[in-house]
Amino acid sequence: MSNNQIRANSILPAHREDIELHTADGVTLVGELARPLDRDPVATLVCLHPLPTHGGMMDSHVYRKAAWRLPALAGLAVLRFNTRGTSSVRGTSGGSFAKAVDERFDVAAAIEYAEFADLPDIWLVGWSFGTDLTLMYGLDPAVTGAILLSPPLRFSQPSHLAAWAEDGKPVTALIPEFDDYLRPAEAAERFAAIPQAEVVPMPGAKHLWVGDAEKVLNEIVRRVAPDVATPLPVTWDGPMETGDAAAYADRTVAAFDKG
Repeated sequence: MSNNQIRANSILPAHREDIELHTADGVTLVGELARPLDRDPVATLVCLHPLPTHGGMMDSHVYRKAAWRLPALAGLAVLRFNTRGTSSVRGTSGGSFAKAVDERFDVAAAIEYAEFADLPDIWLVGWSFGTDLTLMYGLDPAVTGAILLSPPLRFSQPSHLAAWAEDGKPVTALIPEFDDYLRPAEAAERFAAIPQAEVVPMPGAKHLWVGDAEKVLNEIVRRVAPDVATPLPVTWDGPMETGDAAAYADRTVAAFDKG
């Protein structure tokens, strides 16, 4: 095959396995680990999804596309999972939604899994609710840094920002121009609490990143795998599968309007 266009539901070759995470408080979470087929990963994304009470899950579209494309295009390992009580095509995680309290155990279990699997250079990628989990519970010695997509700064407190500031790990916040919660000007003020934080306004984008997933993936790759050329290719000269978009359609956009 030559130069097929990479579309929203294109699945590029990777080693993909269903995984389970086991939390310290006895909950089993379902997830998936996607790794490059032909080489060791250069870095690892651990994805923390948007608010499950509004449709957020491991299959939320930016993370689905990351898992489907980035192992092949950027040499990344992508670990995504459903936090407690969250369902997706992969299945339903045990436990129940805990308003960013007991989810601390979910974050720890994901980092621990990546560590024990010897995955390199672990970056947390949070989206909306997942950014709060990242800021609150992601400051782990095994974590290289954090990338925040549409952070609402709703559950996280100034003390969490202060801890990241003190630690010095890299933090990048991608802020949609038309976000429902935190827009670029206010984000610059709020994240000034973390001197090393890079606040990146994303012109034209909205909270759900519909139509902007490619821009998000390019920004992520620039931070975690700087040796990989960006923008990433939009065609693929090789085998390519097609995902079942219908399985996600009702949950992709209608979904998590509140974070």
